[in-house]
Amino acid sequence: MDQIKIGKFIAKCRKEKNLTQSQLAEKLNITDRAISKWENAKSMPDSSIMIELCELLDITVNELLLGERIGKEKYFEQAENNLIELQKYIENQNKLQINLSYIFRITSLIVDFVFAFIILFGTIDTLSEIILIITFAIVSFICLFTSSHIELLIGYYQCNKCGNKYIPNKDFFSFSMQIGSKRYLKCPKCHKKSWNNKVLTK
Repeated sequence: MDQIKIGKFIAKCRKEKNLTQSQLAEKLNITDRAISKWENAKSMPDSSIMIELCELLDITVNELLLGERIGKEKYFEQAENNLIELQKYIENQNKLQINLSYIFRITSLIVDFVFAFIILFGTIDTLSEIILIITFAIVSFICLFTSSHIELLIGYYQCNKCGNKYIPNKDFFSFSMQIGSKRYLKCPKCHKKSWNNKVLTK
């Protein structure tokens, strides 16, 4: 999926309709900054407004994802290619999100290390120590919560016993042990606990 080509195509179609970025944004009930990001290949239109955008620009979703107008004879062929490209795009975004969750987790560990170092070797008064404890606890909690939330939303876990791929229960997931990309979870199919691998696709 060529975001630069798609962005230029959106800009071209918008101008053909004699619409400014602000006018198009108003019709879609979004900010003109979002339109600018699409046209500059910094982001893609959200799926929730893609159809409405296509109707306003008088193009099909296939044409939008391809970044050019296509004839009827190539429509279905291109639809299949677009679906494949869209799936690849989603998979790449998921990988980026997983890496982001690891960054949050590492940040939490660094925060904990710095906190322990300051408490053990620093010379600070009681009030400052309490403030530091609260601050580091909040930062660490936010990092871990965000990391877990991202991880839960993306992909599946694969049972090490029966191979079942599933999305774990949120409450149990939050308190499960983790080593790298594995979590100690109970499979909803075989009901056995084991170290389950994180997988992005079913």
